[in-house]
Amino acid sequence: MTGFNDQVIEEFRQNKGKLGGMFEGWELILLTTIGAKSGKRRTNPLGYLEIDGKMVVVASSMGSPRHPGWYHNIRHSERVTIETGTETYEAIAAVPPAPERDALFAKVVAAEPGFAEYQAKTTRVLPVVTVHRIDDRVRGMGDFLVEVHDWLRGELKTLRAGVGEIVAGRADSLTMENSLHAHCVSFCEALTKHHTGEDMGAFPMLAQRFPSLAPALAKLGEDHVVVATLQRQIRELVEGYVHGESDPRRLRDDFETLAGKLEAHFAYEEETVVAALNVTAPAPQFG
Repeated sequence: MTGFNDQVIEEFRQNKGKLGGMFEGWELILLTTIGAKSGKRRTNPLGYLEIDGKMVVVASSMGSPRHPGWYHNIRHSERVTIETGTETYEAIAAVPPAPERDALFAKVVAAEPGFAEYQAKTTRVLPVVTVHRIDDRVRGMGDFLVEVHDWLRGELKTLRAGVGEIVAGRADSLTMENSLHAHCVSFCEALTKHHTGEDMGAFPMLAQRFPSLAPALAKLGEDHVVVATLQRQIRELVEGYVHGESDPRRLRDDFETLAGKLEAHFAYEEETVVAALNVTAPAPQFG
């Protein structure tokens, strides 16, 4: 099969996606994944369908008892490359949860009855995979997450500035301490709400659709526990500061340490989940 696939791939690329022989008239793509064990790029020619505006591929292997290698690969790494013959682009492959998979498979069978025959030949449930082009989308949930993070970063910046004013003695201490306290409360409440939403909604949804993200999502969940401790420490630092008694430089140094850890968490979260969130759901609209 490797030699056969290589011939198909070569013909596909030479003829801009057009194939003859047994594949004449077929809608094919080249799907390149990262090998789950080898870490090497693996390319497979696949038939696909357009359903509800989405590119859909089925891990049928013509009804064989085992999932094809490319399917195992996307469960290990969701980032893929798609070649259509006329263009090449980066995409994310998602595995819909069971009810959505069943609805999609019914539409697949309605369009291409042969997939029902493949399903009848095997006891395994044929996986249905949706492929989402990364650079072709509306403002997504990942963009919204970055916007929330940027607001939180802005609040941290305000808190930093307030601590700096206290250390420098450039402002009325009581007024500045009250303002600092108000910003701290606002920041901590918003951060708690944000992380609760991720733990209860966004992360479980991503774990279902992108199995490769499960370890990183578990780590982010653990990080949220650590962050909850950090924000409590930040609040205690600010609320516990007493002008004339507490050391303002220690307040500044401790605050910088905690804020740095929070910003590192934001950066890791964005690196890990933004792309997957963007192709999963549009950003919420307010107003």
